[in-house]
Amino acid sequence: MMNRAASVSEPRRRGRPPKDQSQPNAPRARLLRTGVAILTEKGFSAVGVEEILDSADVPKGSFYHYFDSKEAFGLELIDAYAAYFARKLDRWFDDIERAPLDRLRDFIADARSGMARYGYRRGCLVGNLGQEMGALPEPFRKRLAAVFRDWEARTSRCLRAAQQAGDIPEGVDCDSLAQFFWIGWEGAVLRAKLERRPDALDVFARGFLAMIQAKERVIVPISIDEYRG
Repeated sequence: MMNRAASVSEPRRRGRPPKDQSQPNAPRARLLRTGVAILTEKGFSAVGVEEILDSADVPKGSFYHYFDSKEAFGLELIDAYAAYFARKLDRWFDDIERAPLDRLRDFIADARSGMARYGYRRGCLVGNLGQEMGALPEPFRKRLAAVFRDWEARTSRCLRAAQQAGDIPEGVDCDSLAQFFWIGWEGAVLRAKLERRPDALDVFARGFLAMIQAKERVIVPISIDEYRG
């Protein structure tokens, strides 16, 4: 005989089942994707929630269903952009079919092409946010600094591979070179965005590549520690 309890079905839940927000076209994913695109062009402080909702084609009033606040949304944007950019760096820097310095050149060429695609209106989300840090919530500072450190570490590995291949002189600190690269590259991206042309990207790329292959150790310190103390 069938157990009575087993024969009683569970009550149906009311309302529509929650949509899988991990899907690319789900509202939450669209908000993050749209937010990244907008903030590579505009400042966080200057962009309102309504503009992001309109651009993402997400109903007004639903933003706070997916994010606790605009600050929480901004932190997730940093994480999303960092993950996307880490994949991009790995795609170029881990390409063992290419010589290490050619991998760096390939990344530079790809970034230049990406800026040209949008008429040099879009720059780097992390760099953009760093420039307006004085007006942003303090938690952004630690998150942005961590992203730069991650990019520097990935770049340093590529430069060490170039050093092992004999393309960079021995004794040069590749961690310092990587830090120097990102300080200079972010400035070049800012200048290219300002002038709406690639000249700054080209000037920095040529100068950096010539410098790191020079036989004399100039400009960049042997170690970051030389600046400390």
